[in-house]
Parts: sequence; structure tokens; C-alpha cells
Amino acid sequence: MEIIYKNTHNFSKRQLKELFLSVKWSSGEYPDKLVIAMRNFNCVYSAWDGDELVGLISAMDDGIMNAYINYLLVKPEYQLKGIGKNLVEKVKQHYTDYQRLAVITMMMESRFYEYCGFEKREDKVPLFITTLND
Repeated sequence: MEIIYKNTHNFSKRQLKELFLSVKWSSGEYPDKLVIAMRNFNCVYSAWDGDELVGLISAMDDGIMNAYINYLLVKPEYQLKGIGKNLVEKVKQHYTDYQRLAVITMMMESRFYEYCGFEKREDKVPLFITTLND
């Protein structure tokens, strides 16, 4: 298995649907919207095993100071192989001159992100409005 990393915004509906549903993310039920979202993100890196999309990270930014990781996902059978960490490193390198790179995780457990250098802040609380079914 040789994982290739790409900086691309172009994915098929099938590729995105399979990846998102492999980790049970409801966003996978909206592949048409995911295709458009990937084109609109400022920064997208993906991990490939041959022609198979096995991981993806996307981020948006204000162009100068702040960037936000929106998606980070790796197919379950490819997890714990360094792919997620490599994707995070690519985004960190992309935003090296920015003041802040933030991630909001929907999981209570944040050890992976802490392992990647992020700090949990007890004085900060994320707030959400979700308009589509989770």
C-alpha cells in the first residue's frame, strides 16, 4: 500500500459519498453538496490508495490570519497508519504564516488532535446551528 497525497478540489460524488459514509458521517448522504463544498474550500488535501480516495482534510480561511479545519476523515481500514496525521501536517504547513489554525471536533475525545499539536481550551466553547439532519 502506497498512499499518495494530492492537493485537489475535484472529486466525484461516488468518491465523497463512499468516504463520508465509511465513517458514518451523515454528510455522505448529500454527495452533490459535498462536490460543491470541496470546490469552495480554500485548502483541500486528499489521500489515495491507487484510484481509491481513503482520506481527506479541508479547511477554510480569512486569507491572512485565521484558518479552520472543517473535515478530516480517513476510511476505517486505513486508520492508525499515519494518514490523518500526514493530512493535518499538510494543512499546518499550508497555514504556517497564519496566527491561528482551529479545529472543532464533534467527538468528546480529542487526543488525536492534541497529538497533532492542537490544544484544548477550557475557556472556549464551540456553538453550532445545524440545519440538515446529523
